[in-house]
Amino acid sequence: MKTYLLIALLLLSGCSWFHRKPPPPDPTELIVTGAPVGSTLFIDGAQVGQPTQASNRTQTLRVSAGTHVVEVKVGDSVRYREDTYVAAGDKRVITVLSGFNPQ
Repeated sequence: MKTYLLIALLLLSGCSWFHRKPPPPDPTELIVTGAPVGSTLFIDGAQVGQPTQASNRTQTLRVSAGTHVVEVKVGDSVRYREDTYVAAGDKRVITVLSGFNPQ
């Protein structure tokens, strides 16, 4: 009787091993550096955060996996624009080039 009980407990404990949840994936992030003072960051046309108060401030943003448009604006003028792809769980660094004007 004890043998059957022991086997039953082993089988039940083995079943729980298959039902464990996988760990959550790493966050997908865009890391933007080098935006000029007073600039505002836009991802896919939506403003993220407040205007940059210090030069070379790094902003880390969680985004969905896929293609994104990163724009840095000063006032209504686009000072930097880049299309980028970031895979799920990756971290993509965007370095804003000073003096770059896409127009």
